[in-house]
Amino acid sequence: MSVEVRIDQGALARLLRARGSLARRKLEQRTERVAGIAAAEAPGSMGQYISTDIAEGPRGLQGVIVCDHPKVRLVLDGTRPHLIRPRRAKALRFEVGAQVVFATLVRHPGTRANDFLGRALRRGR
Repeated sequence: MSVEVRIDQGALARLLRARGSLARRKLEQRTERVAGIAAAEAPGSMGQYISTDIAEGPRGLQGVIVCDHPKVRLVLDGTRPHLIRPRRAKALRFEVGAQVVFATLVRHPGTRANDFLGRALRRGR
């Protein structure tokens, strides 16, 4: 007596990619967990701009975490020291302690890189 088993790769792949499949649910849970960590690690209100998606990639399903805050690249990469000059007014106005200060030029020291998305990915594994 002989038994033959054939596996249809296409059907298996469709089963794994189906909307309610176990693999997809687990990937969604993991992606949401990492996005939650990233939102908690993000500076200021940047965490409110984080969203997730499950997309079809070259090797199957993949979880995608997106931060579409306008300044996210500056936070992730950091900035070099630079000069800040007024654009529309004659002077910059800001408060130091309780005193209002005006300046025509400010020497910004730059900011260190804050890779909160990378840290969230490493912590969420």
